[in-house]
Amino acid sequence: MGKKFASVFSPLALYNLISALGWSFIFLNVIFGYPKVGQPSFFLVTKDLVTYIQCGALIEILNSLLGIVRSPLLTTAAQVFSRLLVVIGVFQLLPQTPATKSIAYVTLLLAWSITEIVRYLYYFFMLVRKNGAPKFLVWLRYNLFLVLYPTGVASELFVIYSSLPIAEVSYSILFKRVLQISMLTYIPGLPMLFLHMLAQRKKVMRSWKNDAKKQS
Repeated sequence: MGKKFASVFSPLALYNLISALGWSFIFLNVIFGYPKVGQPSFFLVTKDLVTYIQCGALIEILNSLLGIVRSPLLTTAAQVFSRLLVVIGVFQLLPQTPATKSIAYVTLLLAWSITEIVRYLYYFFMLVRKNGAPKFLVWLRYNLFLVLYPTGVASELFVIYSSLPIAEVSYSILFKRVLQISMLTYIPGLPMLFLHMLAQRKKVMRSWKNDAKKQS
């Protein structure tokens, strides 16, 4: 009992729990806040919060670098920095980007927040629960991405694309080129991550079927 209690308050478990709570707050803002204030007010009142919470993911790069978690360093860094490019490069430096005031910002936050709530809670329970994450959470983890990944990526690309003319005018052609190159990285990146998740999903679903056969 004491060991389980200690693990709940370990730095890694707390990080995952706090991250899940942070993204839950954003999700609730989308569900209850957006219908009340609409755009562009919704973007203006949430962009800083989203930026702060996303910047917390830098800890994941450090955890991977130090070997605290088994996540590959390059993959983790690529995922985190692609998000940071959106929240800092667009939300903070180019807030006048038209897409940030559109429904694309809302779909982006929905895709990000649902994905991260499930992911961080999954990691949290894997750390603190003897039997691992609850089955419903495992199912969400390995099925929701089929919809959330394409939705999130499409929203990200639309937001970045919308910022290109403003980036050149507000800063420089170099900044615009950085954003364009970042968009090109999605071409190899998305299929690689999506196929990896499909492989993981297949493994998990097969394990469930085998367990069901043993119990029948």
